[in-house]
Amino acid sequence: MTGRLVACTLKMYISPFWEVSIVKAVSVRNARSHLKALLDRVAAGEEIVIVRRGKAAARLVPPAVKRRRLPDLTAFRATIRLKGEPASIPVGKAREEERF
Repeated sequence: MTGRLVACTLKMYISPFWEVSIVKAVSVRNARSHLKALLDRVAAGEEIVIVRRGKAAARLVPPAVKRRRLPDLTAFRATIRLKGEPASIPVGKAREEERF
């Protein structure tokens, strides 16, 4: 938005967790003419509400943060050595003894 100032309304919301966020409200007409600049601001972390006739029609919010993947445990699992026999063998023997 270089050269021209867009008329907007700033609203302050207080969430139940005491976080204060400032939301910019822009008319549909201004949103159409300055969409690229609005998207740049949203990408920077701002939240923008698009209003039609004074009522909120849409909300532009930044994308959710990608969750970090857990590390690959293949190498770790390869280092684990099992001792003794698997638990399924004594359980199977106990079941066979109970039958007879």
